[in-house]
Amino acid sequence: MKVYGITNCNTVKKALDWFKANDVVYEFHDFKKLGISNEKLQDWDSKTGYEKFLNKQGTTWKQLDPEVKDAVKTNADALQLIQQKTSMIKRPVIEDGGFLFFGFDEAAYKAHFKK
Repeated sequence: MKVYGITNCNTVKKALDWFKANDVVYEFHDFKKLGISNEKLQDWDSKTGYEKFLNKQGTTWKQLDPEVKDAVKTNADALQLIQQKTSMIKRPVIEDGGFLFFGFDEAAYKAHFKK
């Protein structure tokens, strides 16, 4: 299983604490240190649509100039912006086989990991 996020995000911290408490083994990918590939973003987009992981409620999106926001017209536009500003990705991102989940939801985690 792979967890994508940033280490100073409280939601990521909650998820990682939950995984540790429930003995769920994971590999952590830090967006800030390692970035995210366009291929990975395209993969997520093909499975869920970028709208599912573009966090428009977060500070990074809200601080963008209106012209930048308005320029997002296509999936390619959105993915390019997300790749440049990885803090706009809803965190954490959980990949476990066919399971792809964005954010922290204890009930979803319990259901998936049978804990």
